[in-house]
Amino acid sequence: MSTFADIQKLDGAKLRYALMDLAKEVPDAIALGRGDPDLPTPAFIVEAARKAAAGPLAVAPLAGLPALRDAIARNAARDHGIAVGSDNVLVTTGGQEGLFLVMSALLDPGDEILVPDPRYSSYDQAISHTGATFVSVPTFAEEGFDIRPEEVERRITPKTRALLLVTPSNPTGGIIRPETALALAELAKRHNFVIVSDEIYGKFVWEPYRHFSIASLPGMLDHVITLSGFSKAYAMTGWRVGYVIAPERMIAAMTDIKAHTTGPVATLSQVAALAAAEGDDSCVRDFRAIYDERRRILGSGLSAMGLQFGEPRGGFFFWADSSSTGMRALELCYLLLKEARVLIFPGTAFGESWSNHLRITTLQPTEVLDQAAERMKAALAQIREAGAA
Repeated sequence: MSTFADIQKLDGAKLRYALMDLAKEVPDAIALGRGDPDLPTPAFIVEAARKAAAGPLAVAPLAGLPALRDAIARNAARDHGIAVGSDNVLVTTGGQEGLFLVMSALLDPGDEILVPDPRYSSYDQAISHTGATFVSVPTFAEEGFDIRPEEVERRITPKTRALLLVTPSNPTGGIIRPETALALAELAKRHNFVIVSDEIYGKFVWEPYRHFSIASLPGMLDHVITLSGFSKAYAMTGWRVGYVIAPERMIAAMTDIKAHTTGPVATLSQVAALAAAEGDDSCVRDFRAIYDERRRILGSGLSAMGLQFGEPRGGFFFWADSSSTGMRALELCYLLLKEARVLIFPGTAFGESWSNHLRITTLQPTEVLDQAAERMKAALAQIREAGAA
């Protein structure tokens, strides 16, 4: 196993992947790191793809299968009040490509984009390759990591081109509340910037909270680009189907970039996504019940081991404070992997200032989560005992 000195020089995605590589060397390690759903893709989606694979598969149009774009637009209107047509939809090779296409089409060297802190660090790479400047906006645990409009406003300059929102948030589990969305919408119109709203976890928001799409607000369709996909909602991570909802001029610009890079999304994957989009969503409701139970179980386990955490309002993550252990998060993650055989990610993988936080996922069966909690509890007890000696 690599030493602590090897990994403490890393941050962001490099740190996450280094820890995942270390976990491969640990027998019987329980992975509570990545955010990929562990549940199987629903059978009706797999069956649709199987039938399509039995016959000839033509290359899909560059922007996506027309039927899939239509279905995405209908569902956006039905589920989130985003009144768009298929010409406002681009199908992408996963949400990651969607993110890079958005930033490539939107940002120029010298532009500024406001980004909440903490954040999923892939945004950093997507922004930096355009030559634009990343401007960090703090969020706060006492507000469930909702973003403060006044913190956004004080960072707006003549170079501000966009604000990135992630709701529900990866890594904090926070959401953008409707009243916050309304205030941010007014800022976007007043200062003429674009809001990029990443809503990939939008199907999983926990009671009493509700998902809210800022593009649904009056007059905001020309000011909002919405990112989402099928990977989280339908356990389709490996199928690689995301999408962007945006004004037609942005869709055209992103499609042009896609023409010179990846080309269209695999037709077989789009057929599977179409089955999901046209389904009755009962599988998503079933998934939601499973994830909600896991959230309760893991939350009880973390409380029992003395870790404090903010209430996850959406998504698959707990954002826990490691301060009670007397250790920085990275060192604690390294020891938990070695001693408890549990992989979790330190906060520094999601922002430089989060050295006392941990991101822990719920994406394991309940019995495995119980086992992971017991392992971590025992290891933390030994760490605290050693610290008190």
